[in-house]
Amino acid sequence: MTGRIDLNADAGESYGRWSLGDDVRLFRSISSVNVACGFHAGDPSTMRQTVAGAKQAGLAIGAHPGYPDKLGFGRRAMAVSHEETVDYLVYQVGALSAIAAGEGVVLSHVKPHGALMGAVCRDPTLALAIATRLQEMQPGIPLMFAPSPALDAVRAAGLPVIPENAVDLDFGDDGLNVVEPRPAAKDPDRVARCALEAAHGRATTVSGRVIAMPVRSICVHGDRPNAPEIAAAVVARLQAEGIEVRA
Repeated sequence: MTGRIDLNADAGESYGRWSLGDDVRLFRSISSVNVACGFHAGDPSTMRQTVAGAKQAGLAIGAHPGYPDKLGFGRRAMAVSHEETVDYLVYQVGALSAIAAGEGVVLSHVKPHGALMGAVCRDPTLALAIATRLQEMQPGIPLMFAPSPALDAVRAAGLPVIPENAVDLDFGDDGLNVVEPRPAAKDPDRVARCALEAAHGRATTVSGRVIAMPVRSICVHGDRPNAPEIAAAVVARLQAEGIEVRA
């Protein structure tokens, strides 16, 4: 078991006049935030407002780039070359980095979103290309993604990583999350139990297998209808077990 763990959440996923999530309430519980960068959700003003709110809440602030797929919220796979994918990520992280600089914030990490996360986890070559390019942009910034052979490859190359996984989603036997196209409300206590299990370094899959889950950060999704309640329940359960929630 670890004595502390980071609790991250995706945020800033509103777009123009359409609002999604309750970031203000969510920020009261989490320790890190992944800010949407405009491709799957978010817009320049939302990005700035989210960074400012996260800074005020004392959170570590990272970029949350995705595929250019607003209609599918970045959760649909795309046939895109490695070179294009790296370009997409650089474009988004660069935009958020500039906005964050205007708020006096240096980005703490980069976490791919949705289908892009799946692609990175399943492709060590892509993960290495992204992690390498990030070091050219901001030396030392870690790529945050799920434990996988791809993460092992990035770590073996001496590049910074943060192993993480979402505890408000089911796990496949490969250890990766089973993505929901449209998130529904979930039982906060059930998610909190999953979070505690992850803090102990394991997870139970949809087939009932117990597998290793060596994470340093766990995620709840900000677009889930009761995300603030879930995050609060996770923190309460972890703290009750003597586990500190800290970036």
